[in-house]
Amino acid sequence: MALKKSIVLIVTILLIDQVSKIYVKTHFFIGEEIRVFKWFEILFVENAGMAWGTQLSDLFTFLSDRTAKISLTLFRVFAVFGIGYWLLDTIKKEVSKVLVLALSYIFAGALGNIIDSVFYGVLFSESEGQVAIFLPNSGGYDTLLHGKVVDLLHFPLWKGFIPQWVPFIGGDFFTFFEPVFNIADVSISIGFGLLIFFNKKAFPKKSH
Repeated sequence: MALKKSIVLIVTILLIDQVSKIYVKTHFFIGEEIRVFKWFEILFVENAGMAWGTQLSDLFTFLSDRTAKISLTLFRVFAVFGIGYWLLDTIKKEVSKVLVLALSYIFAGALGNIIDSVFYGVLFSESEGQVAIFLPNSGGYDTLLHGKVVDLLHFPLWKGFIPQWVPFIGGDFFTFFEPVFNIADVSISIGFGLLIFFNKKAFPKKSH
């Protein structure tokens, strides 16, 4: 029963994640935004690297951008296989319901972003200055494993200039919260949050 519930949760998250990404990808161009509330907007950006847009080649300067991208994508693929194995093993051994739930969220989120990284480059045309086309006749914007992750959720809770008296950053324009993310990122964050806040339930000590 735990396996069925886990599969339902994973599939549901994947559907919401991919439907939202595909909709934005085929209706927005890069940088386009729609304000939903004062503190929430749909903002279409693409991320070719890791969290916060960091490139693997920024950390390992001897790698070219394209080699770094393939390396990162392959690492993510192997990581998802590892998480999937851990999840199945946890369900089989009935270790912890909290751990199963957390791993299900993490697996679904990681898989959602991997789909972008692996396939979006060949499935969509470029989004820079135009709305992308799904399965364009001229081919996608890049090759397999070179896709960019679609981000769309933006919560600019506060925008304004930092007071001049603040050291180093006084007078600079600042946005809180600046990062743009997606449903898959939210799912991963929920999973890690469960592991952190319910650590004892997720990893119960074995009774002797």
